[in-house]
Amino acid sequence: MRVISRRTLREFWEKHSTARDSLLLWYDRISKSSVENLAQLRQLFPSADVVKNFTVFNIGGNNYRLITYIDYQAQMIFIRAVLTHADYDKENWKNDNWFNNS
Repeated sequence: MRVISRRTLREFWEKHSTARDSLLLWYDRISKSSVENLAQLRQLFPSADVVKNFTVFNIGGNNYRLITYIDYQAQMIFIRAVLTHADYDKENWKNDNWFNNS
């Protein structure tokens, strides 16, 4: 899968250095994969969860949340946000216009 964009991950781990290794591991695994649906994705990432149009990944032992939009047909994954668990719980990420409209 092609990840759009790795820069978002880097910007997050520059602020939260403990997320770096986990985000790089996620990036490596997803970018080398070719999954066609959620069932296949969960073989790689069992905790992946669908919330409306987004797929949410637990990162770093559930300390962080990676919010993505996945186009399985195009083999593209769009990073919409990387958040601490506390910021995720505030649910501001649901204001993203891709949350309901993609």
